[in-house]
Amino acid sequence: MGEAYIVAAVRTAGGRRGGRLKDWHPADLGAAVLDEIVGRTGVDPAQVDDVILGCVTQVGQQAYNIARTCILVSKLPETVPGVTVDRQCGSSQQAIHFAAQAILSGSQDMVIAGGVESMTRVPILSSTLLADEKGMGGPLSPGLLRKRPGFAPSQFTGAELLGKKYGVTREHADAFALSSHQKAISAIRNGCFNDEIMPIAVLGADGMPAQHQVDEGVRFDVSIEAIRGVKLIQADGIITAATSSQICDGASAVMIVSERILREYHLEPLARIRTMTVLGDDPSVMLEGPIPATRLALKRAGLTIDQIDLFEVNEAFATVPLAWIKALDADPTRVNVNGGAIALGHPLGASGAKLATTLVHALRKQKKRAGLQTMCEGGGLANVTIFEIQ
Repeated sequence: MGEAYIVAAVRTAGGRRGGRLKDWHPADLGAAVLDEIVGRTGVDPAQVDDVILGCVTQVGQQAYNIARTCILVSKLPETVPGVTVDRQCGSSQQAIHFAAQAILSGSQDMVIAGGVESMTRVPILSSTLLADEKGMGGPLSPGLLRKRPGFAPSQFTGAELLGKKYGVTREHADAFALSSHQKAISAIRNGCFNDEIMPIAVLGADGMPAQHQVDEGVRFDVSIEAIRGVKLIQADGIITAATSSQICDGASAVMIVSERILREYHLEPLARIRTMTVLGDDPSVMLEGPIPATRLALKRAGLTIDQIDLFEVNEAFATVPLAWIKALDADPTRVNVNGGAIALGHPLGASGAKLATTLVHALRKQKKRAGLQTMCEGGGLANVTIFEIQ
């Protein structure tokens, strides 16, 4: 079996809901990262075997297999196929797994994996709400409810249950949210995102052309007092809007290739994909999956938690990385070193490849070797990917 290498990784800066990316159709935004990834590598676009994109809310402007629509908008030839993946928040991390599996199997040599989500234009749960309006019902079938009486999945409930199980307090969550913004501010000011963010043309507040290249959700005036002042989502709970991931527009992509393509184009790999894991867990708690999935990934890789230099644990809610750190006894100084979704935003289907892009670039900048990425996902799922710098 061969190896699967990442040779380019890019993302847009996150756009707030109704913010600087609001005028971008998601297919056009996805096409922009496809063109950027091909341009950075200099490969013949006709040699791309497949494009696999994550997208969670596949309705309206994100319907009709948006991966294919992005290709048709892009500079890729129409001979390049595309497929859209929905593994909830881990959709584009799963896209990376599918792409790497194709390369490792020898069936393909060059695959672009990524994701796109415009949460401004296609709000979360749009498909469910539209189906309800048309009397089409929802995903909880009679058979499922017979098997799981009272089952009513909620990520907010899951975040609270996770926090209580692992002893996370409101104070812990608030402090974590503050740290997320502070790390993101430091990363922006020190140019840590410069290599991974591709500028996107937008109109500025004055109506003049501008370049969007700074994550819009980061609060440069953040303070613990402001975070503490945000109302709890549940009266007896832990989580507030300030300790939850931000609604976000964005796109991301990585190119994964075989050793043959490395040689043919004289490409320098950014990273090697060492291990991939996906696991199901309790769908009611929903967000605990990254903990057992990480244990499984480390076991398969023959590594201990201390041998991983940097971690990206998606900040769906502050309780998720806090519980993960506690359960695995991980070094918190290695987790989300450039901030996370609480500050930078969580563009659902694009977040997996977004985190992979940030992690790979951070490993290289800091001259580290191993990085682990994990994502909690609706339905009680979790992906884990271990990257290795050559």
